[in-house]
Amino acid sequence: MRCRPALVIIENNHLLVMKYQYGEQFIYNLPGGNPDPGELLSETIARECMEELGIDVEVGTMLLMGQVSGNEQRDAVLHILFEGEIISGIPELQVDETSAQEIVWMPIEEVNHITMYPNIGIELVDLLITQQKGKYVGAIQQPWFA
Repeated sequence: MRCRPALVIIENNHLLVMKYQYGEQFIYNLPGGNPDPGELLSETIARECMEELGIDVEVGTMLLMGQVSGNEQRDAVLHILFEGEIISGIPELQVDETSAQEIVWMPIEEVNHITMYPNIGIELVDLLITQQKGKYVGAIQQPWFA
């Protein structure tokens, strides 16, 4: 199982997401990525945010984690989301480092109406309301996976 840490950055009731297109579908992803050997999860997030968005970030408390099952075509992934904030820079796609099409500041009330990877929109909105951090959500259903 792979591990993918990601950062939840909220400013003015908007969530920072990266927009990708797969076939005819748009998928929204939180900034983050796969750890390099020996790298701490917070270091992975900081590196990925600098490489892909050109920003320095502060990684805070773990918010939630859950698993997406694998199959013959892809590994299972443990997604670990952390709260965070931008400490310097303005998010701008670094086109040589990512296949994302654009950066979107998504209104929080729309998060559970978009297709996300991982598919945690409902859980994320619930977390923001209840402030119950550190939650394990178990299996994350990804209905758009073939």
